[in-house]
Amino acid sequence: MSVQAVAEPGPKHNVQASRQAYYDKISKYHMTPLWEVLKGLVTPEPKTSILPTVWKFSDVKRLILEAGEVISAEDAERRVLVLENPGMPGKSRATNTLFAGVQLIMPGEIADVHRHVSSAIRFVLEGEGAYTAVEGEKSMMKHGDFIITANWAPHDHGNPGKQPVMWLDVLDMHIVNHFETSFGEHFDEKMQNTNHEDGDSFDRFASGVLPDGMPVTQNRSPVVNYPYAKMRPILERLKGTGDIDKRFGARVRYANPINGGPVLPTMGAYLSLFPKGFKGEDYRSTDATIFACAEGKGKTIIDGKPFEWGVNDVFVVPSWKNFHHEPAEESVLFSISDKPAQQVLGIWREGN
Repeated sequence: MSVQAVAEPGPKHNVQASRQAYYDKISKYHMTPLWEVLKGLVTPEPKTSILPTVWKFSDVKRLILEAGEVISAEDAERRVLVLENPGMPGKSRATNTLFAGVQLIMPGEIADVHRHVSSAIRFVLEGEGAYTAVEGEKSMMKHGDFIITANWAPHDHGNPGKQPVMWLDVLDMHIVNHFETSFGEHFDEKMQNTNHEDGDSFDRFASGVLPDGMPVTQNRSPVVNYPYAKMRPILERLKGTGDIDKRFGARVRYANPINGGPVLPTMGAYLSLFPKGFKGEDYRSTDATIFACAEGKGKTIIDGKPFEWGVNDVFVVPSWKNFHHEPAEESVLFSISDKPAQQVLGIWREGN
């Protein structure tokens, strides 16, 4: 009976075994070899876990009004339904860096004053009669208004009106949490004292003049509310003179009147009018973007797939995915992203 010889381990096997033994050794000292993980850290193109997503307002409205029946603004502190991207379930993220949710305040309710390190914006979706008070200004909320709550600014909400009021909240919460610098603070009183009229900050700072002595280095806008009633006619002017970008339509950037920069150092926002018959050219950039429809209806083609939207619907375009807009009628889209933070860090890119 013949006996088969046992094959000796080859050179490749010996190399792999010795490397693994080395990796096991250095792991005890909390180290790992860069050459084994480099391909996952530096990729040929940006990779994202965020998925293109649309939250239909018909669903959001029905469900958040139901929340109004089961929990009060006082018990919830902020009655918000988180818009959670299905690519990152359980993370409270609309994009990798931004939190988004829809907030409801019912007639007669007050959402107590507090403040936090995360900056926030409100884009009003439906209802009138409620207000947001920020740093002493009580700003009444109407559809399409863009309201800013800067880092550490005291703010509260109230609804002395007769209608439920809903708005989109977007916060740079996940940027702040990445740096592990999140703080929050509550106050003894339910409401802050307000000594500025509705619209005071817009008239004071966004009228082509500034209060003498205003610091020119302030990196966030002092304007509390950019009213839709004042923004919408500017879009019409751009359309009327043919100032229509082939990708973005007739678009304005919400600006800090102090230095012309973004309204917040971490988040930048735009408002775009798409004339009837507009079909945008493909575009992509490294900032994942949250859109909300203020007027009209249509679809956005993201990575080759159509996503339909209508008034008050919210949708997300992930980072570095080709997209273009195809409105079915004249439409207006609000958008917000972390582009300013990326630009300051020198990592923002765009392409088509």
